[in-house]
Amino acid sequence: MKLKTFVFILFVSVSLFAQQQVVDKVAAVVDNEIILKSELDYQVKLFAAQRKVEPTTPGLEKQVLNQMIEEKLAYAQALLDSITVTDDEINNRINYQINYFEQQYGSKEKVEQIYGMSIEKIKRTLEDPIKKQILVQKLEEKKFGNVQATRNEVKQFFNTYKDSLGVTPEKVQIAHIFIIPKVTEKMKQKYYEKAEAILDSLKHGADFAELAKKYSEDPGSAQEGGDLGWVGKGVFYPEFESAAFALKPGELSGVVESPVGYHIIQMIDKRGDKIHVRHILIKIKKGDQADLDAIEFLTAIRDSIVSGKGTFAEFAKKYSEDKESSVYGGDLGTFFVNQLDASLLETVSKLKEGEISFPKRMEYGKDNYGYHIVLLEKRIPQHQVSLETDYPELQKMADQFKKQQKYNEWIKELKEKIYWKILI
Repeated sequence: MKLKTFVFILFVSVSLFAQQQVVDKVAAVVDNEIILKSELDYQVKLFAAQRKVEPTTPGLEKQVLNQMIEEKLAYAQALLDSITVTDDEINNRINYQINYFEQQYGSKEKVEQIYGMSIEKIKRTLEDPIKKQILVQKLEEKKFGNVQATRNEVKQFFNTYKDSLGVTPEKVQIAHIFIIPKVTEKMKQKYYEKAEAILDSLKHGADFAELAKKYSEDPGSAQEGGDLGWVGKGVFYPEFESAAFALKPGELSGVVESPVGYHIIQMIDKRGDKIHVRHILIKIKKGDQADLDAIEFLTAIRDSIVSGKGTFAEFAKKYSEDKESSVYGGDLGTFFVNQLDASLLETVSKLKEGEISFPKRMEYGKDNYGYHIVLLEKRIPQHQVSLETDYPELQKMADQFKKQQKYNEWIKELKEKIYWKILI
């Protein structure tokens, strides 16, 4: 949809920019909403920068203004349709936005400097535009989320636009068997004893904050003396939460195990269903032997498949710890080679169809990894787009084309029933 060409980041950035305007003109009115000239100018600059064109390009301002009007029309209809949004949805989106700003500019302090206001004020400034954005997204999802092109419509789309679809880059169909290195009981005991020693020091009067700064492996709280602030239920791991809520103010827990390691928890204060605690985290590290065991296990599986003792799919269903793909025999799907990360691209580029790689390390999530062997099921060279080899991609394009048509018809209807006027 045309609205989707406006990145959400840009939408809220405009709102922050507009907060700083003292004197402004109204560019357009839509129902009870206005579009300021400063907002329009800023959006035009961002739109132009994104597409590497001049902001003064003929017709660009009109195009951007029309898209902003469409968003306001959709918002007005969302209110008429009684679409609702929760405080949690707004807060989650605000936090995501703030995190994005911090990553973009390097730090919280830099964000505050650029926007000339505190993080808390930025959050308050974002509340209204983010609420409107979510309402619009919910309405659009309700109206167009299930719109799909039929097979005949995909064929029609292809026949109409095949001359402009160009060349499809090389694609590969791959599968894998994934294993997570296991921590031995001997390794767990080593880290448990370390946590026990810290707990013993605390019981003999050591300063909790100092030991947290020295030993805790929770990067989010260690430098704060382990302080986790005020939180309610449902935030921590169940094991941690159960132990924490059972404590009285000032009381220490024993050594508590959670999926991330061993914790020592101290209750600072408790108010109703909220607690203020601090902790020291000792992570359980897998070690070289766990990695070696995983590599040897995968090598044995590979040897068994190569020697004909079973198929890749059979072994994947039995042993792979990637639960989403194991049920499909390890199949990961078909990807353009430029979609693969550097490590996987290096692995796949060396394989011929039907070949299986040796075990390779695979990162997933934050600070998580495992090892996998990869099967190259099929390699599809660069080629002219065709229905036979590129149907899934054509389906997506045809779906989007159909949604765009439906969206355009809907906007036309909204323009006829909701008041709007351009004033510049």
